[in-house]
Amino acid sequence: MQLVVARIGRAHGIKGEVTVEVRTDEPELRLGPGAVLATEPAATGPLTIETGRVHSGRLLLRFEGVRDRTAAEALRNTLLIAEVDPDELPEEEDEFYDHQLIDLDVVLADGTEIGRITEISHLPSQDLFIVERPDGSEVMVPFVEEIVTEIDLEEQRAVITPPPGLIDESEAVIASSRDEETGDAASGDAAEAPKGDA
Repeated sequence: MQLVVARIGRAHGIKGEVTVEVRTDEPELRLGPGAVLATEPAATGPLTIETGRVHSGRLLLRFEGVRDRTAAEALRNTLLIAEVDPDELPEEEDEFYDHQLIDLDVVLADGTEIGRITEISHLPSQDLFIVERPDGSEVMVPFVEEIVTEIDLEEQRAVITPPPGLIDESEAVIASSRDEETGDAASGDAAEAPKGDA
């Protein structure tokens, strides 16, 4: 199975190094010296990592045969792809590869079906599950411990405890600055009896 493990960014310096946007939880395993990676577009690869180092919080790689800034810049936006055994698991118990999470059923703790994970979006601050609802709409669920309470690969499901409004917009708590400014007592009374609790 092939997995995208990084995307090449800008050239760094004049000796062929490039910055990379890491897309794996195991860069030391997937992006170490000697690793041979397929590429997208395929014409730029395969690429063999010669050296790697961290500079100002960014991973810098140099590939065999890439010796100057021009050659490094030509690789910009290339995806680096590793061949991974589909049965292989990450070293940490609470980590998962994207392919393990795609197509999992997403349910609430009481078993209520929310949808199915169709995509994992890797953002700088956190990862997001893109969940397709039964009606075809999509909802984004942050992949954080407070919300995703269980991943059960045997049962092929992810159990979530979403905050109000994440799944059902009608449950969202909306703060209105207008009410604060006017000090409207009537709006304060309404807030004490949320819809659906009667």
